[in-house]
Amino acid sequence: MSKRDYYEVLGVAKGASADDIKKAYRKVAMQFHPDRNPGDKAAEEKFKEAAEAYEVLSDADKRAQYDRFGHAGVSGSNGRGGFGGAGMNMDDIFSQFSDIFGGDEGFGSFFGGGGGRRGGGRRSQGVRGSNLRIKLKLNFEEIAKGVTKSVKVKKYVPCGTCSGSGAKDKNSVQTCSSCGGSGQVRKVTNTFLGQMQTVTTCPVCNGEGTTITAKCPTCKGEGRVYGEETVSIDIPAGVQEGMQLSLSGKGNAGERGGSNGDLIILIEEEAHPELHREGLNVAYDLYISIPDAIFGTNVEVPTIDGRAKIKIPAGTQSGKIFRLKGKGFPAVNSYEKGDQLIHVNVWTPQHLTSEEKAMMEKLNDSSNFQPNPDKTDKSFFDKVKEMFS
Repeated sequence: MSKRDYYEVLGVAKGASADDIKKAYRKVAMQFHPDRNPGDKAAEEKFKEAAEAYEVLSDADKRAQYDRFGHAGVSGSNGRGGFGGAGMNMDDIFSQFSDIFGGDEGFGSFFGGGGGRRGGGRRSQGVRGSNLRIKLKLNFEEIAKGVTKSVKVKKYVPCGTCSGSGAKDKNSVQTCSSCGGSGQVRKVTNTFLGQMQTVTTCPVCNGEGTTITAKCPTCKGEGRVYGEETVSIDIPAGVQEGMQLSLSGKGNAGERGGSNGDLIILIEEEAHPELHREGLNVAYDLYISIPDAIFGTNVEVPTIDGRAKIKIPAGTQSGKIFRLKGKGFPAVNSYEKGDQLIHVNVWTPQHLTSEEKAMMEKLNDSSNFQPNPDKTDKSFFDKVKEMFS
């Protein structure tokens, strides 16, 4: 089933401001929140759909890609939907709420606590990993048909010794004595308006809810080590030089169980030995001899997916363009497809024997070889004659 337009999901116009998008997301998320709709799978799917839309439209780079290329510009394959927000799970979605709903005192308290996680105070799960950028070079055939690439990426990965916790063992992880494991501390102050309560991130555990008494000897408490991961990337057909795709959660691992960053893929086009790109069209320069231009011929030309035979009619002029429909590049997120353009160039010989020069002079006397009978411009053979005189 095709995805709905992200702007439609949030109920905003395409030119909506960042603030309007945030307000719209709050409204939709409150309407379809699982705690408000227990057991309602349809509501849960709309809740996830809204989170996916907000994850893309709230990011300036992702939003620009979406506006230009639609879902294909922010989609791919990571087993859960891939590029953009489609790879988010429920924990990822709830982690957005501290920015959108202000922690426990906004959205979370409305549903009985759990602004970041249902059933308890919001905890920061470590430190989010940074994004990574890589360049991916594709040839014409891969761009035209789409391709799945397996790429080895050097990056931070979760520590295998401590499973990303950063602790030496289970006994080295203790509930934070300052916040009681909630990751937040409350402070009540008396003002002339009455008592006011504020909620802040626990300064002792930095919002994680736990403290480590003995660090993992492998990662020195970070919960991650520098390593390598093979990432499978689905590239949609029709991408162009300079286009960026975002693979959610495939960047650097976070510290102490923090969420992963994203992997940003910059598309580069590999030059073709015979063809060149003109937007959605692909072009080829065909050179034919003077006799072939006069009498016509059949020739083979390269295309993106092999070779094709075309007929050159008798009397073809230099500069003529033949078109092979549908032999170009597809448009991203569209059924539109370009053509192959064949630019004909009549080859002028650069070295003639005396016999060949005599033949040219004889042909030049014929009116059939005079493109300008009024002689206001020099004929082709006049130019050839001057070249070799």
